[in-house]
Amino acid sequence: MPTKHNSIALIAFIFAILSAIYIKQFIAPHWVEQSYVYDVSTNIKGISSYIYKGQKVIIDNVVDYQSSPLNQLNLSASARSPALEQQWVQDENQQLKLLKPAFHFGIWSLLPAFITIALCLLTREPLTALLGGVVVGSIMLGRYDLTDKVIIPNLAKEGTAALLLLYLWLLGGLLGIWSKTGAAQAFANFMTKHFVKGRKSAKLVSWLLGMLFFQGGTMSTVLVGTTVRPLADKAKVSHEEMSYIVDSTASPIASILAFNAWPAYVQALIFIPGVSFLATEADRISFFFQSIPFSFYSMFAVTGTLLLSLNITTFSGKRIRAAKLRAETHNQLDAPTAKPLSAKELQSTDIPKGYKPHVLEFILPLITLTAIAIGSFVMLGSPKINWAFGAALILSAVIALIKGMSLNDVVDGFGNGLKGVVFASVILMLAVIIGSISKETGGGLFLVSLLGEQLPFWCLPVILQLITMIIAFSTGTSWGTYAIAFPLAMPLAWAISQSQGVANPELFMMLCFATVLNGSVFGDQCSPISDTTILSAMTTGCDLMDHVKSQLAPAALAASLAALLWTLTAYFFV
Repeated sequence: MPTKHNSIALIAFIFAILSAIYIKQFIAPHWVEQSYVYDVSTNIKGISSYIYKGQKVIIDNVVDYQSSPLNQLNLSASARSPALEQQWVQDENQQLKLLKPAFHFGIWSLLPAFITIALCLLTREPLTALLGGVVVGSIMLGRYDLTDKVIIPNLAKEGTAALLLLYLWLLGGLLGIWSKTGAAQAFANFMTKHFVKGRKSAKLVSWLLGMLFFQGGTMSTVLVGTTVRPLADKAKVSHEEMSYIVDSTASPIASILAFNAWPAYVQALIFIPGVSFLATEADRISFFFQSIPFSFYSMFAVTGTLLLSLNITTFSGKRIRAAKLRAETHNQLDAPTAKPLSAKELQSTDIPKGYKPHVLEFILPLITLTAIAIGSFVMLGSPKINWAFGAALILSAVIALIKGMSLNDVVDGFGNGLKGVVFASVILMLAVIIGSISKETGGGLFLVSLLGEQLPFWCLPVILQLITMIIAFSTGTSWGTYAIAFPLAMPLAWAISQSQGVANPELFMMLCFATVLNGSVFGDQCSPISDTTILSAMTTGCDLMDHVKSQLAPAALAASLAALLWTLTAYFFV
């Protein structure tokens, strides 16, 4: 069967390559106007500016909207790509907008993401699947030099470099030193003795930690995953169950307990001229929190993991039930065919002779890590995760040296940690690149452009949910999906509410907002090319595709129930 699947995968990849060549040669990109409205202030000298990432940006060279080559009329009339990447314009209402054109290839825009996911499912080998998607997308964009035009430019980006620094050096090094000192095992023994009495309590502790680390995304995934892995392994909890609990209490809980960076990021994307309750930054942040009661998917997702933690598997799907039964009857934490992302170097301890591990060697760095992450968020507005992991790594090494471990042994542990995560880091790097390529080819833009203003208003929330689910699943990012969907979805929702005489437009806008927020979380959580999905599997020691397939059923159930509630709320209460 694997040989048959590999043959199908090869045929699919060849077809995708030929399709990419055809697209590049014969399919003209469709350019779409995208406008962004900022909170612009004008001083007494008439100079306009806005705040971006804490810095004041001066607006100059403003032209009339009608004369801009980047408005939709001029873009559609031109047979060539626009010469400008962006331009400030002033419309007939004296509103300043930043125009940034983007393009898509129609349904073909989804090809890189589609072939990546198809190859993942067929081969169960994410590295080659991601590389295949990168190759297909690069050909579509005419970037045939894969190293110099695709991989190196993406690695040079600040976000990608930060990911590799964090997850290759800092996370890998920390896990390696914990393995060398036996700190993780000492913590597992301590928790088992005092709190964890079996599989149920191990899962419940994991769920509670997911609630505690409500910053969301990669931070929560790594913190919870690395903390609970040793105690869950000791309690013989299957890796599919653990990776699902870790993944489904990361972004979902961050969108409910939103005392994090999410509201500040999202509010900048939902400004609509003339809408009073979205007029200022404070109004938009308040709107975010008022919409939280409608985050039905996140509520169901978190509830689903709680039920699993309590050994109620009715809603968990057959794969998780099978994994639970396998662990209980045979003590097998992985399926026989699994290829866990976590390397052997991190699955066992190699404590030097005469060195005695202590639980504080795990707890003190963890407290330091959490305190710096949360403290920097409170003080600076965004969590400095690299600082947090760097401090935890240094503290772990210093404690080991003070307790008598030789420098050579500490460095050896650090090196083993790097080796343990290097494969997952390469996958993470390729996932970032395929997400960037999918965005460039316009997959998300094409999906949103399918919407029109003739929809019955009560259909719009669930349609926005479905589209953002597909965008986030295809690109592997919820925040990237927000940047694509919110500037298009919110004005569309407002236009529909006005044209169809919706009785409670603010409630309707909250519903549409919640569906975009939650649909993006679902797609990101379930995507095999998402960094949080990969890290959930990596930190809990699970096979990536086993994690993806096992969590699809409970996540899809939660999304279906949420869709029903959004539709009923829109139909009966708006």
